[in-house]
Amino acid sequence: MDKLGLPVRINEDPCAGRIRFNSLAEHYLKADFGADAVRPKSVNTIPIVEHYVRDYLIKRFGENIAEDIKPLEIQKWLKSLNETNGLAWTTIAKIRGLMLRIYKIGLRHEHVAKNPVLHVETRSKSTYRAIIITPAQTLTILKSLPSPLHYALVLTCAATALRSSEILALRWADVLWGEGRIRVSKRWAKGEDGETKTDASDGYVPLHPVLAGHLRAWQRQTPHAKATDFVFPSMRAEGRKPLCSSVFVADHLRPAAKKAGVHIEDGQRFGLHNLRHSLSNWLVNKAKVEPKTVQGLLRHSKIQTTLDLYTQEDSDETRAAQGEFLTAVGMNVTVQ
Repeated sequence: MDKLGLPVRINEDPCAGRIRFNSLAEHYLKADFGADAVRPKSVNTIPIVEHYVRDYLIKRFGENIAEDIKPLEIQKWLKSLNETNGLAWTTIAKIRGLMLRIYKIGLRHEHVAKNPVLHVETRSKSTYRAIIITPAQTLTILKSLPSPLHYALVLTCAATALRSSEILALRWADVLWGEGRIRVSKRWAKGEDGETKTDASDGYVPLHPVLAGHLRAWQRQTPHAKATDFVFPSMRAEGRKPLCSSVFVADHLRPAAKKAGVHIEDGQRFGLHNLRHSLSNWLVNKAKVEPKTVQGLLRHSKIQTTLDLYTQEDSDETRAAQGEFLTAVGMNVTVQ
């Protein structure tokens, strides 16, 4: 038994006393996910991590002696995940990070003496570009939603950049009318309230008087208007839980967006989260709001996340900048 009470498989001779990778990985899952974990994982994260660890890492290296696995062996396998299995490099980078963490925990508990993943490289830049919608398209979408519930949901999401799980978890008590802000302290995951995605996510978003007016109007219409009721409830469940975002997106938001002229290809990701991306993009590129302010609104722990992942290049801006250079050069007449 190890220090956490986890049975450790000790290999037969000639490798007696040396731990196999599957035991090292299971030890990591117990150590990093248990009650003593310094960085506890959310209920959404745990099954994803277990999937990567058991279905990829243990499946490939499980029977190997952990200290005998070579960096080049790991590197070639990770590359094959992209070339043969078609995994995105961002996913592969996460798998590498988990393997790195497995060895780090193993070193801490003295199960291994080295970490071969330190010498392994991957590509991690995402090729994903979120669909961005304009304020005009947002208005068209809102006008095409006949349900006041759906109207209030989309407007609130578009104006606050709340994550889907956060907006679903809102109760009326979280809407602080007098303070002009909305409290974000939880998210809806797997049918129950859970902790926010990060520590930085736990906080407040502004409540402008215009948005407050629309929410007040919705509160007067909803049959679930008590302080403990969900702001955006499932009418089918009689308010016992929030509406199902995936059903709403498929049945209402996605068709409304296409009708508004948003180009969405079959199978392409589009949902409430695109409203979050769209607000960030518009605030930085069009409204010229300070990135630090936008970071605070989106509640990102790092400003680079706001700039790199939530703000896309603005072609109008780059074209205007190019024009300024050409004017400076003296070429300010358009050639026909």
